[in-house]
Formats: sequence, C-alpha cells, structure tokens
Amino acid sequence: MKIALIGYGKMGKEIEKIALSRGHQIVCIIDIDNQDDFNSEAFRSADVAIEFTNPMVAYSNYIRTFDAGVKLVSGSTGWMTEHGNEIKQMCAEGGKTLFWSSNFSLGVTIFAAVNKYLAKIMNQFPEYDVTMTESHHIHKLDAPSGTAITLAEGVLENIDRKSSWVKEEANAANQLPIHSIREGEIFGIHTIRYESDVDSISITHDAKNRSGFALGAVIAAEFTATHEGYLGMDDLFPFLKA
Repeated sequence: MKIALIGYGKMGKEIEKIALSRGHQIVCIIDIDNQDDFNSEAFRSADVAIEFTNPMVAYSNYIRTFDAGVKLVSGSTGWMTEHGNEIKQMCAEGGKTLFWSSNFSLGVTIFAAVNKYLAKIMNQFPEYDVTMTESHHIHKLDAPSGTAITLAEGVLENIDRKSSWVKEEANAANQLPIHSIREGEIFGIHTIRYESDVDSISITHDAKNRSGFALGAVIAAEFTATHEGYLGMDDLFPFLKA
C-alpha cells in the first residue's frame, strides 16, 4: 500500500517506522515547509494519507487531501465542533473518505468498550457519581482531549442521570466533569471514576509510548484503503457497537 504522511513530528516518524515494517511504501511526506506537495503526483498516488497535526491546520489538511482525491486517516482533534458536520456531509454525499478517531490505540479501543459496559451497569446505581480525569504532555493544545470527550460520550449514552460533559467543575448533577492536566511528556492517561459515600470504582488507561497509537493508525489505513465514507474505530472493531 502507498501511504502519504501529513505531519512529520514524533507521531509521523513512528507511523513511518511501523508502516515500513508492515511492508508499506511511504510515497510522500508533507510537513510545514512543503505544503505545495499536496498538489504533487507523489501525493496523488497514495492509496491513503495519514494525518496527525493540530486543531489549527487539520481542517485545511482534510480539504486539500480530498481535493487531491486521496483517502484520509486522521488522529487530529479539536476541529470537530466547528467543522464536524461539514466533513461528515462531504463523506456521506460528496464521495470523500475519512477515517477519524480521537485515539488509535488498540488498548484505548478496548478501554472504550469496557467504559460503555461499566456505564450500563452503573446506570442502575444512582448513588455513584461519575467524573473523569485526563493527563497529557504540555504540548497538547486541546483540553479536554479528544479521547476524553469520546469516553465521556460513551458514558452519556448509557447513564440516564448524565446529559452533558463539562470542563473541570460540574455546576449541575446531570453534568459529567472532565478534569484536564498538562504536564511533562505524558503520553496519555484517562481515568473514569465512580464514587459513592461507601466506596469508589475506577478504570484507567495509561499509554506508555506512541507505538500503540501509530500501529492503530496504520491498521486503520489498511482498512480505509478498501472502504469509503466517514469511518471510525467502531467500523474497524465491531465489538464497539455491542
């Protein structure tokens, strides 16, 4: 498979290493200094592009990739609120393909399924309140993290007494607070905590390095090469829909 990389920071380099180890070819690498390469024949030859950048440029990268007729896998977060509906419509009606996930880690994928299952159980026990904490490195621009928002949505789908998530402190009983910490070089720690007057229950995912995210992104690219539309981890792993 021919892969183009958009963003060549630490994640881009890790994705390159894993893609090559799985027998794929990197045909184009686009970073901040060679934006004109979106128009190159090398970029257009890619079966799939993989994009990990930041909220300020992700949307523009999507449009330029779509214009080049290339399918896209992206792990950039922070753009969904402003452009999510537009991008989804382009995939549903405009023939574009985007596989997007707030987190490509296979461990986080399993964790998300456990999170939903636990929330279904805890819906029966209103004496437990639920909160979330997420920690990342100081370079991460968005807070809460996209992964935290996805996990929060998994809770909200299954607990009737919660209807929305909020940053930091809850102002009402129906809100799920997400506390964000930015320090050091933390790869990503997400904890969901259920607490009552007598005990507490917590589940945590703690990423040790970038390899898990990069491997998941390459596996998603392999899937995207033969699929179309707006795709996500629940398409790749049907157990998430259970």
